[in-house]
Amino acid sequence: MHTKIILASQSPRRVELLKQIGITCLVMPAGVDETALPDESPSDYVLRLAAQKAQAIANKLPNQDLPILAADTTVALGLQILGKPEHDLDAFNMLKQLSGSTHQVHTAIAVAFNGKLETAINSTQVEMMPLSDAMISEYIASGEHKDKAGSYAIQGLAACWIKNISGSYTGVMGLPLHETSLLLNKIGAKN
Repeated sequence: MHTKIILASQSPRRVELLKQIGITCLVMPAGVDETALPDESPSDYVLRLAAQKAQAIANKLPNQDLPILAADTTVALGLQILGKPEHDLDAFNMLKQLSGSTHQVHTAIAVAFNGKLETAINSTQVEMMPLSDAMISEYIASGEHKDKAGSYAIQGLAACWIKNISGSYTGVMGLPLHETSLLLNKIGAKN
């Protein structure tokens, strides 16, 4: 099974995950405002952003015959959205909040194809061990936290901090492959 799509993201992790399931992609990031709306839940937030990203590329390429896939991931502690850190201190504070907690990682996907837009979401519970300030500082010094929702990458150095997940590992990485495959099939974009 092989399909070519447009990926409305510049994430190298998403490109690699798509390759894993036989999908090649043209990378075309969609620049949308990622500010959360007042009282917007984390799941509604990622669903809205994924749909906006897919639609933004579809609007730029109205006669496109390739499906357009967009995704958005956020880490949530209850109803608090922990997006990408603005700077190292922001990352430190996020990781301090996540230390010893069970939090949620929400990843929404959207596919625009043949005038249709379909969305899906995956939510995963992630239990993180308690972290010392020294552990957090050492991690931040590695630079791995940059451009990562919640300031960590489960597929990197932070993997040893994760005690348990209930849900999709690839969803925590930024693209739930099960839901992605189902959505591409549903919209008729996978051959």
